[in-house]
Amino acid sequence: MQGYKSYEEKLFYTFRLSERVPVNNFYRRLKDVLDLSFIRKYTQEYYGKEGQTSIDPVVFFKLMLIGYLENIPSDRKIVANT
Repeated sequence: MQGYKSYEEKLFYTFRLSERVPVNNFYRRLKDVLDLSFIRKYTQEYYGKEGQTSIDPVVFFKLMLIGYLENIPSDRKIVANT
């Protein structure tokens, strides 16, 4: 089953990551320009209807993009560095 990740910042935490990342950060600017919502539509047919939900394909694509841009060859290293 195709997963979907919705990100919402917690209201009662005093630390917010979005406030700590600079406005001119490359990945923040890339997020504003690059719309990856089409990926779900094109990958829908490859997911079953039963079982546990998978990682959101958009999140997976973003991880692979970071790996490519930062020259990180391993999935585990990408997750460890993010």
